[in-house]
Amino acid sequence: MAHRNLDPVVHPTAGDVLAAYLQGCATDFLRSLRLHREAGSGAGGNPAPAEAAARLRRSSRRISGTLHTFRPLLDHEWSDALRAELAWLSGTLASEHAHGDRLERLLAALARLSGKVPVPGPTRTAHPPGRTAAPAVGGAGAAGTAVGTRPVRTAAPPAAGPSVPPPAGAPGSLTLGAAKAGALLERQLTLARTRAHSAALQALGSARFHAVADRVAVLASEVPLTPAAAAPAAALTTLAAEAEARLLDATGTLPLLTAGHPYNAEALAADPSPQAQDAPWHQVRLLLRLHRYAHEVLGAPAGAEPEPARLLRAGRALDQHRDASEAATAAATAARTPRIAPATAYALGVLHADQRHEVEAARYAFQRAWTREVTGG
Repeated sequence: MAHRNLDPVVHPTAGDVLAAYLQGCATDFLRSLRLHREAGSGAGGNPAPAEAAARLRRSSRRISGTLHTFRPLLDHEWSDALRAELAWLSGTLASEHAHGDRLERLLAALARLSGKVPVPGPTRTAHPPGRTAAPAVGGAGAAGTAVGTRPVRTAAPPAAGPSVPPPAGAPGSLTLGAAKAGALLERQLTLARTRAHSAALQALGSARFHAVADRVAVLASEVPLTPAAAAPAAALTTLAAEAEARLLDATGTLPLLTAGHPYNAEALAADPSPQAQDAPWHQVRLLLRLHRYAHEVLGAPAGAEPEPARLLRAGRALDQHRDASEAATAAATAARTPRIAPATAYALGVLHADQRHEVEAARYAFQRAWTREVTGG
């Protein structure tokens, strides 16, 4: 007589699912680190170091975000310490990339606005040179005019003297200062990128980074769980729902009704550095990322579209919002450089306004994507 196998089906616990995801991220972190070391300094324009650094950032963000969302299932002291170190590492590695992309964005916008393609700009390499020559920048104008610290405005400055640009809309009113504005931005942002590159190299060679790498190596084989992790896998769904609730609360504070109208001018602040009004949107971007990572841990139900794919459009809009906001701030900072020519300041003011329009467009795109996501359209 044949006997049936009556062994009970073993269902994975919340800790099993969480540990598998974290170990996968840790393995990707270590693999990216090995690729980065093999690539060396990236001499000859080798793009491998930049790609390896990007993968390090991605895996660091995923580990850090997962430790935050599912903290009740993990050893608190261990997870809090590792999360802080991964945030430091990700931020340090992201700075160089951000400065390079910001410069490319601003130079491309200057070329578009001035009608001259291309505006002279840098050739992107995997890493900036250790020493960057400073291009000629408009100091005193042709008539020796010093403008000092100049607020950013989109209107043309008063017409007085040969060094003052023509009124807005006149032929050549922007082209006149675009070249010097581009040179000034290139000097400032290339210097910032070079410093960020040096800081990243120093960080990757520091004892602090090696300690982080050692912790991640341990994570790849062992995840410090609490007794609560022995609960059924449904406990992960509860914690992921809490992360989604935080996202919905933050999104509820945004002026989405206003952002749903094109050219609503909500994002076109007179203040050249409107970080205060941009901050809630940046916070939603971070919470949206945590929401996506939480659903990666859960995995997609059979036959369903993965949650990150459904929210990808909203996330891209918020990425564009962040990039345009920071580019506008960079243009405003450059416009406050002492003793630049009025034509240069005028071009930077127009550039600042253009990027704030991009901020507005990104808010509009997010509103449409988010409304479609919430309503299931």
